[in-house]
Amino acid sequence: MTPNIHYEKREIIGERLELKKGPIYWLGPDLTVRDSTVIISAAGRSLVPMSGQFINCTIQAKGQLKGVVWSQMTLKGCRFKGRFTGNEFGFREALVDTRRWKPGGIEDCDFSEAVLHGIGFNGCDMSTIRLPRWPCFTFLNPLEHVGELRKHSWPGLVGRVTVEVACESPEGRVAVTWHAPTVAEKLDTTVEDLRAALETAPGIFM
Repeated sequence: MTPNIHYEKREIIGERLELKKGPIYWLGPDLTVRDSTVIISAAGRSLVPMSGQFINCTIQAKGQLKGVVWSQMTLKGCRFKGRFTGNEFGFREALVDTRRWKPGGIEDCDFSEAVLHGIGFNGCDMSTIRLPRWPCFTFLNPLEHVGELRKHSWPGLVGRVTVEVACESPEGRVAVTWHAPTVAEKLDTTVEDLRAALETAPGIFM
């Protein structure tokens, strides 16, 4: 039987916290991790963020951390390293049962040393977020640019897949970030053609 490890009703300050493969980690409720280094080797499905806060921490994914929804956690002043795929950061009402849990959020965080693919940012001020540069790229406020993005010329299947994901962003999503080599490999194009198209599209950070 898979063991469960609960980090709840406690404050962790200035420690090295390792979330290893095997257990299921319940993060919260009432968890505060401050000025610490969090090393995540566990699979995304083994992390259950319930409620709490990470403040001024370094959060490093040792492998590829997939599918974690951080919307019930407050992340402030944190630095992210490693590869993150399909994660959701920041508060989006549809992702949080506000009758049971406090809504989370994200601010003043640094992803510049991370590799992000299919990452949603919700309900936050992106001017406080340091995003990774090329070969990652970000659609900023995609719902404001839907018409232009859909009319734009895109190589391969990028327009039908990646751009449509951005254009169909749920309410509250303010940005979505992708990894160009991964997009190009899966959607029948090259990194060079993808970059050329992005350079003339609206609302792109890279």
